Amino acid sequence: MDALVLEGLTKVYGNSVTALKGIDLTVAEGDFCALLGPNGAGKTTAIGIVTSLVNKTSGKVAVFGHDLDREREAAKACIGVVPQEVNLNMFEKCFNTLVNQAGYYGVPARLARRRAEKYLRLLHLWDKRDEISRKLSGGMKRRLMIARALVHEPRLLILDEPTAGVDIEIRRSIWDLMREINGSGVTIILTTHYLEEAEHLCRNIAIIDEGTIIENDSMTNVIRKLQREAFVLSLQERINEAPMLDGYTVRLRNDREIEVEVAKGQGLNRLFDELSARSLEVSSMRTKTNRLEELFMRLVENKQMTPQ
Repeated sequence: MDALVLEGLTKVYGNSVTALKGIDLTVAEGDFCALLGPNGAGKTTAIGIVTSLVNKTSGKVAVFGHDLDREREAAKACIGVVPQEVNLNMFEKCFNTLVNQAGYYGVPARLARRRAEKYLRLLHLWDKRDEISRKLSGGMKRRLMIARALVHEPRLLILDEPTAGVDIEIRRSIWDLMREINGSGVTIILTTHYLEEAEHLCRNIAIIDEGTIIENDSMTNVIRKLQREAFVLSLQERINEAPMLDGYTVRLRNDREIEVEVAKGQGLNRLFDELSARSLEVSSMRTKTNRLEELFMRLVENKQMTPQ
């Protein structure tokens, strides 16, 4: 059974602003899917409709087979949401936040307390259980919102910018947690502006722009569509400017690193020959991690991918 099915989903605000133009999207059960798009593209509207915060104009939404029009409560019970903005009760204790949230979904009090402990421990917040939310750090508030979204044990978890504003260490720990949650069978839909995050975590990707889905494929297939690859080369000696290499685009990152774009299939032998001819020795090399960002910008600018 599919976790989420959108068919011909349309949203018109007033008489003139069309936020969604009949989008179709299917997310399989157990998937980890990225929903990406620039600001104003329509992804927040789509999520709002799925979570019953926004009324659709037309189309169909089904969550694990529950039609949102006919079985709204059953559909909502399958969903957990972590919003972009922190919306905790700042004067409520962390433990009570989870117990009360579970109660909204009809979880019995004794079971709600057990689950509150389970998810506070999972999110490394058990020692903060009696703290009010206002006293938590930004990263802890993010983790508490994830715990709150999980306490009724939804089958579909929607994460809207879950790592916005947190430091790198916290972001990586949240990545590990998301992988663990997905590995337990929970379907995850992720929206993020950190495209590296989507590339590292997600198996499938849908890109929406101006209310239309312009790409919907596996992450592997989408990345394959790139015509060029970027590499970061660390050099033995310091340099003051990027070397001119015939057939390559070279940028200076700092006095010991250059970034080189290479056409797919071109190989790297000639690149190293060119560098050696200029007495530049490479100490290490790594693939640049923003390949998805390059593709994203190209799709949004061109609205289509030129076949390779």
